[in-house]
Amino acid sequence: MNYRHSFHAGNSADVMKHSLLIALVRALQLKESALTLIDTHAGCGLYDLHGEEAGRTGEANAGVLRAFADQNPLLNDYQALVQAVNDGMDVETGPRLYPGSPRILAQLLRPQDVLILNEKHAQDADALRGAMRGTPAAVHQRDAYELWLAMLPTRTPRGVVVVDPPYEQTDERARITATLGAAMRKWAHGVTVIWYPLKDRAAHLRWKDKLRQLGIPKLLSVEHWLYDSEQPGIYNGAGLFIVNPPYAFTQELPPLLEALRAALAPEGHRGKITADWLSA
Repeated sequence: MNYRHSFHAGNSADVMKHSLLIALVRALQLKESALTLIDTHAGCGLYDLHGEEAGRTGEANAGVLRAFADQNPLLNDYQALVQAVNDGMDVETGPRLYPGSPRILAQLLRPQDVLILNEKHAQDADALRGAMRGTPAAVHQRDAYELWLAMLPTRTPRGVVVVDPPYEQTDERARITATLGAAMRKWAHGVTVIWYPLKDRAAHLRWKDKLRQLGIPKLLSVEHWLYDSEQPGIYNGAGLFIVNPPYAFTQELPPLLEALRAALAPEGHRGKITADWLSA
């Protein structure tokens, strides 16, 4: 599955992913100790929703624009961070620019926190450097899985690794599984967030079985299925695997998931978001 992000910026997957990422980092920041935030597949950092690529798909209409039309206060934090990169934004028409995870994370930084970004694609890495100008982020251009392991354990007491690949390679899931296993041996207490698209349910269940076999004690699976029944051969939604989520995050998760489900449900569908622990 090819998922070049500039074509899909601001879609329903972004709304879910970024809303949960914000809530996760906020929960970790309830403690004063420093965080290192690492984004292994950072992309361009900032996207023009009126540009050719995003305009070709129009996926933001069913994502960020729906989220901005929703009045649920649980979405306020997400809306504020998107609005912050849109000077003078008209709330009625919605944002023109959409912040990728790097710009979301940069807004969440405290003085003691560290942000490390990586993007292997040369053109996107150049765009990322421009998008992050004026922030304290360090930008790398390396193989994502090599960087993931090289940065562990983090220099600060705590950290979060965000893994958000395009799933262009057939072995992407196998590389994630192998690297996660190696990462847990180096950094068992760390928090890891892995984004994935939902397309083939059978293949996804096989991958979950592989992840269970890693024996990770705290591995949460959050899945957002857009449609009331599986739609074979098309994009059905997205999810996150979250290793070692903090208690404060999991306690606040159910109402946020319900707010996202209600805001993003396609016309004629209720949709479903679930959060379940994976155990061996």
